[in-house]
Amino acid sequence: MAKITKVSPLAPAAFPTLPVIDGVQLASIAAGVRYQGRTDVMLAVLAPGTSIAGVFTRSATRSAPVLDCQAKIGGASDGPAAILVNSGNSNAFTGHYGQTSVAEVTQAVADVTGVPVGRVFTSSTGVIGEPMKHERIVAKLGDLNAALSPDALEDAARAIMTTDTFAKGASRTVGIDGKMVKIAGIAKGSGMIAPDMATMLVYIFTDAHVEQGALQAMLSAMTDRTFNCITVDSDTSTSDTLLLCATGSSGVDATGNAEFAAALEEVMLDLAQQVVRDGEGATKFVEIRVTGAVSDTDAKVHGLAIANSPLVKTAIAGEDPNWGRVVMAIGKSGAAADRDLLSISFGDILVAEKGWVSPGYREEDAAAYMKGQELVIGVDLGLGEGKSTVWTCDLTHGYIEINADYRS
Repeated sequence: MAKITKVSPLAPAAFPTLPVIDGVQLASIAAGVRYQGRTDVMLAVLAPGTSIAGVFTRSATRSAPVLDCQAKIGGASDGPAAILVNSGNSNAFTGHYGQTSVAEVTQAVADVTGVPVGRVFTSSTGVIGEPMKHERIVAKLGDLNAALSPDALEDAARAIMTTDTFAKGASRTVGIDGKMVKIAGIAKGSGMIAPDMATMLVYIFTDAHVEQGALQAMLSAMTDRTFNCITVDSDTSTSDTLLLCATGSSGVDATGNAEFAAALEEVMLDLAQQVVRDGEGATKFVEIRVTGAVSDTDAKVHGLAIANSPLVKTAIAGEDPNWGRVVMAIGKSGAAADRDLLSISFGDILVAEKGWVSPGYREEDAAAYMKGQELVIGVDLGLGEGKSTVWTCDLTHGYIEINADYRS
């Protein structure tokens, strides 16, 4: 795997201070899944009664851990639960061996923690197509269980990293009926990012009580506005998993509460955007705002076509205001567009309108704008009320360097 030594220039100044979530205990350890001496496994044990919702990759080649999690989501939630995550090996495209590996790990976690095996969820991230040496993980479970602590979210975030250059965390606190409810989450992701459900690996915890069905509905809807609106390289992972866990330990029922829902979506969007900021080789964070589409769906199609275009992304990397490439991406998206109604802007600079370059446009203004690290590309299609915002990054030589020797 390529050795990542330089933190993304778009990274936050520091890992945020995350609140302790009552009902969640965590630990991490170096198990040597792929590399010796690297912290690569994290365990979370959740209080009895924790509701768990999940969204997963829709890849046709999704991994054994994903399939196991999908089978368990929506099951009984009266007992405790556990989540075990490893980096270094994705346990994907490993056939029957992958299923056996998941079964052995989940049973071992159940034996060590006392959690019912049907409430043990696992995720794996890393190299595809290599059998995972799960016995190395099993051998460390006793130490992990003994080290469980309520304030180990940052360590857990670091344990699940692969080509990430920084650990990702976010939190919000919201008042409900005079009591405070906490939400905190961690994520990993840097490359193979073009979600088709949620994205990468994400684990969000809250001490609120939310009934499982309501939690699942909330998560699914918010995923489409957050994790499904980001892209780094147009590639959807075999292992994408997002688990949302509500322990209920605060004693506050947040089912149907609008303030809680808004805070949760803020956490999700924060984590999703951090993944883009850590895009492999990225030097620019790009927001693409599409308005005036026939529908929100069409707007999102246009936005992702722009965000995924190698020509657009390399122009951004080169700080070239080549708006013709934006026109190209809109034209190829397959969603409705009319050349003569189209307007394009870079930040506050109107570049093109009514199918032609804007009379007041000056190339040097746009070129100066493109030198910034935070960019906004605006597109108005002039066709209707549909709108969508997506987030991406530029495509640089760094992306090639990281992925050309990923397995070495």
